[in-house]
Amino acid sequence: MQTIFRGSIEFGLVSIPIKLHAATEDRDIKLRQLHAECKNPVKQLKFCPVCNREVDLNELVKGYEYASDRFIVISDEELAGIKSDVEDKSVEIIEFIRLSEIDPIFFDKTYYLASNTAGTKAYALLKESLMTTRKVGIVKITIRSKERLAVIRVFNNYLVLETLHFPDEIRSTMELSNLSSIKLTKKEKEVALALIEQMTEKFDPSNYYDEYREKLEKLIKTKMPKRAEPVPDASHILSLMDAMERSIVHIQQQKQAK
Repeated sequence: MQTIFRGSIEFGLVSIPIKLHAATEDRDIKLRQLHAECKNPVKQLKFCPVCNREVDLNELVKGYEYASDRFIVISDEELAGIKSDVEDKSVEIIEFIRLSEIDPIFFDKTYYLASNTAGTKAYALLKESLMTTRKVGIVKITIRSKERLAVIRVFNNYLVLETLHFPDEIRSTMELSNLSSIKLTKKEKEVALALIEQMTEKFDPSNYYDEYREKLEKLIKTKMPKRAEPVPDASHILSLMDAMERSIVHIQQQKQAK
């Protein structure tokens, strides 16, 4: 697996060297846009409508739109300075909490935390402690130039890092319709609870799969061009026939000469 981050977890006075690997992968089938006439992929051009011309990559800069069509330019040097201020390869556990206290809406992406050989015992100690207390560690970590809030927890006897959204990244529910005016009867609640109980099963992820992707894969297989049968080399056949005919003539001439 590709290593995304190398550093260490600071657990009190204990330092645990770790490597970070993505725990999930995107299995979506990517379809590209083709020119219908020639069936070749089209290119995305970067075009400036003010200068009315195509723009090269070396002419591009980064900018922030602070008002409609008004931008300030942020240089790569300025971004690098900010990055160096927050990018620390040492990840300190800020506090420990119970996983049940975090609503699933905060969860973003999961990474495997692999131990370097030097930190195996400390890694095992942190893992065992989290399993015993049934708690998770809250950390801050910079991944690919973005500071992330995250939790360290145990999954399948390994440590994983689960990135979280910051509170200001969660949209408010104030704009949604108000449900406080809806009244439910006691009977409706009882029937709903009974139905949920009847349909409750132990979670088994192997029971679920991406039906759309499966059907798309089958469609792609039916449209794939069949492998053409290898065409014999006609020149080789002719030369072989010619050689055999010449051999017959040569043998006949030898017999006549005797």
